[in-house]
Amino acid sequence: MSKLWAGILSRLQAIFDPDTLSELVVEWLGNLIVGLIIILVFYLIWRIIRLVLRPSLVRGGVDETTTSFVETAVKYTIIIIGVVTALDSAGIQTSAVLASLGIAGLTIGFAARDALSNLISGILIFLDRPFVIGDLVEVEDKYGRVDRITLRSTRIVTSDGKMLAVPNTEVINKTVASYTNFPHLRLDIPVTVGVNENLAEVRRILLDLVTDHPDFLADPAPRVVVEALNDYNVAMELQAWLIKEREHVERRSELREQVFNALNKAGVEMPFETLQIRPLQVNWQNGLAPS
Repeated sequence: MSKLWAGILSRLQAIFDPDTLSELVVEWLGNLIVGLIIILVFYLIWRIIRLVLRPSLVRGGVDETTTSFVETAVKYTIIIIGVVTALDSAGIQTSAVLASLGIAGLTIGFAARDALSNLISGILIFLDRPFVIGDLVEVEDKYGRVDRITLRSTRIVTSDGKMLAVPNTEVINKTVASYTNFPHLRLDIPVTVGVNENLAEVRRILLDLVTDHPDFLADPAPRVVVEALNDYNVAMELQAWLIKEREHVERRSELREQVFNALNKAGVEMPFETLQIRPLQVNWQNGLAPS
């Protein structure tokens, strides 16, 4: 037993010998510095490549979405190569690390499933192209301009200046409405008028607002349709096609106000939905309410 303890103490003394420890620390620090320098060099390589890559893609007529995707792919490829090279230079066997990751792959995959799902969704968004950078889109109730598409999220700038980072999985699994994916966009302005109004006259007043207007198309021609015949009003809708679809928010707001002013000036009744209350007389006979 004493020999066993003596052997253990001898080994501990050899490991924690000041000279041995100093050599290990010096070697470890040297490897760490070399690794950091290698990572820094690869990062500088990426910065230099980026200065050449983006202008080359732009000159080649590549759109902003593809340019951003290529930049991201090249960036992470260079960084991964740099990290692997740094680990090898630091004396860490990357093959052993990869083997360890393979053993723990199930656990890591479960923990990072959301990140991997967003990564795959980002690639699918690039391939499917439901929208591109600069498009005006609406994802569920999130509306704004697509500012950037990364491998994790889609960045949307709202009309009030907020930056929304929408996970790519949400974008790929939800209904996406694009306001700029096609050349033109139709504005629909609902309005209600009284049941006694002359609908032909109301139609003329509304069409005068958009006919021969520089902001709206002549073909397809604007029109006014009757949407519903209600108890106290008639629901109508002015439909006009915009020439510049990116201006739909401003033009819709302006056209609403113009519709109200034009109908109000013409004396057209635009009634609220109302309820009519009448008194009910109850006749009592023999102290009993009528059945």
